[in-house]
Amino acid sequence: MRSRSSFGAKDTKRLVFIACFVFFLFCLIVIQYYKLQISEGNKWRKIASAQHHLDVTEYFMRGGFYSNTDIKEDHPDQKVPFVVEVPKFHLYIDPNSIDVNDKLIIAKKLFEYFNFTSSEKENIFCEFFKKSRSRKIISWIDKDKKDEIIKWWQNFSKEKKIVRNAIFFVGDYKRCYPFGPLLGQILHTVQDQKDPISFQSLPTGGLELYFNDHLKGQLGRRIITRSSRHPLDTGKVIDKPQDGSDVYLTINHYLQAIAEEELDKGVKIANAKSGWAIMMDPYTGQILALAQSPTFDVTRYRDYFNDESLKETTKLKALVDLFEPGSIFKPITLAICLKANDELEKMGKEPIFYPDEKIAASNGNFPGRSKPIKDARVHKFLNMNLGIQKSSNIYIATLVDRLINTLGEKWYQDSLIELFGFSKKTGIEFPFEADGFVPQVGKFYPNKAPQWSKSTPYSLAMGYNILVNSIQIARAFAIIANGGKDVQPTLFKKIVKNIDGKERVILDNTKNFDFQKMRQIINPEHCKIIKKATKYITKIGGTSRLADIPGYSEAGKSGTAEKIVDGKYNKDIHISSFIGFVPVEKPSFVLMIVIDEPEKKYVPGLGSMQLGGVCAAPIFKDIATRALKYLGVAPDDPFGYPYPDPRRDAAKADWADELKQLSELYKSWNER
Repeated sequence: MRSRSSFGAKDTKRLVFIACFVFFLFCLIVIQYYKLQISEGNKWRKIASAQHHLDVTEYFMRGGFYSNTDIKEDHPDQKVPFVVEVPKFHLYIDPNSIDVNDKLIIAKKLFEYFNFTSSEKENIFCEFFKKSRSRKIISWIDKDKKDEIIKWWQNFSKEKKIVRNAIFFVGDYKRCYPFGPLLGQILHTVQDQKDPISFQSLPTGGLELYFNDHLKGQLGRRIITRSSRHPLDTGKVIDKPQDGSDVYLTINHYLQAIAEEELDKGVKIANAKSGWAIMMDPYTGQILALAQSPTFDVTRYRDYFNDESLKETTKLKALVDLFEPGSIFKPITLAICLKANDELEKMGKEPIFYPDEKIAASNGNFPGRSKPIKDARVHKFLNMNLGIQKSSNIYIATLVDRLINTLGEKWYQDSLIELFGFSKKTGIEFPFEADGFVPQVGKFYPNKAPQWSKSTPYSLAMGYNILVNSIQIARAFAIIANGGKDVQPTLFKKIVKNIDGKERVILDNTKNFDFQKMRQIINPEHCKIIKKATKYITKIGGTSRLADIPGYSEAGKSGTAEKIVDGKYNKDIHISSFIGFVPVEKPSFVLMIVIDEPEKKYVPGLGSMQLGGVCAAPIFKDIATRALKYLGVAPDDPFGYPYPDPRRDAAKADWADELKQLSELYKSWNER
């Protein structure tokens, strides 16, 4: 044995070398540890997390649309949805966690729960062989179906020793329509597939598009751990989703159902191409109902957009379709002529006419017209009430002739635009509203023809040579009905967002509304004159007796306009309408009915089906009658019922004396 003293310098060097080498290895380990844990820590944590965890999107509830349930004071205060979100589920698989031998078995079993086509089955089966930890294979699964699949999978995965969340579900929400196709053209819907980047819903149009920024929510995130011990739905929510805001409409579900039902009946009776109805509060501008026939079933939106014959049905014609209004424009012309009287009075000049003035109405020759204007029958003399009652083209053209010869054509043109807003969008909350067209003095069409010619004022007086949308006309009649105040058409009352379990109004469309502070557009006395004149329309001697509502007073006007086909007016194709308000003194609503292309046929005892007073007026009556009953509006004409109703008393009925006097006046001027 070597003695301690024999431990030499050579051994010392060897020991030092070994120590240095061990220290060097230790330093390498420390450096590598620093690299893995500090410098590249995030990288390796992400790799490990990707192997054991899955980042899953947590979907939010898109905001819904709700009915106007406080339209009546005694109406139950409850939320009635037009559109809501219902929970659905998407089925995902983790192909890397499933053995090749089990993939076919799993796929076949899943196919048993659904009615897939051969091509759909093939596409789903291909997903099992993608190199991925997460593949969505089936969308929009009901909760009951999901529970069935989970029950089978728990036993199967245990038997095959497959991690339990090799298939898993992600919750989502899908649009549901409690009233079916009600409000289809107004609401529209969202596409089945969401935006692949933002995961936001993609609106097809309508209010879904207009209010999209409010309806959208914010996605959340959830982490799922992959292991045989973790069930399908466990996971930690790291970002809570935020739901979208709800929009409360001005439209009432009951009134909308009435309007759609009666309109659909009327369109079928007239064998028309289509039709629409607008019910508006004349004081607030709130749209209480907006119906269209045929309806648009948004649950089948793909069928409509993929079929050219159905695509037209998806449009909200009351706002995007322009038309020449015809005779329903005459009360508006009358309002402008009365306004002209006021202007002339300020100048110290004589008015262009007096309401009771006896005016010759048999000569239809006017400047610039190659053919004379004609009425449905020849009238020798008419005053304002008779002119409106008989819907005389010659009478209203005579007033406009006097107007332009005193105040000028430009004044007439400006009045159409500035008083009633024609050729301008109303600003109602809906995308793609058409603004309309009013010919301009001194301007030209692309073909160099003048927009305004000598004959233009007379065409405008009768509702021709002007293009309007139906909301513009409804607004004009609302101004007359409410006593001349400006009114802004609107479709929503408020927008509400749920914040931490509490509903907060983030936008109130009714706040600070004061009808008395609204701009006065028409002299209130003129509105009374026009109201009285249009009351004759639905009574004996008027053009729209079918619009007469038993027990109530109503005022209105029918219109029948030829449509332009291939650049020419076609006498066989018309767009017909009726618009009115009820009761007359304090109207509950303005109601407009438009029938597009009613069938050309004779109705015994009534006349042509194409007349607005024949095809549109009855729909007005039917909708208004049911709506007044629902709203609880008391009858203001208790004796104005048809024979043989026991409540009838022709002598005491509203407007009976006035009708008798007007009838005698007409006979004295025209039949003697």
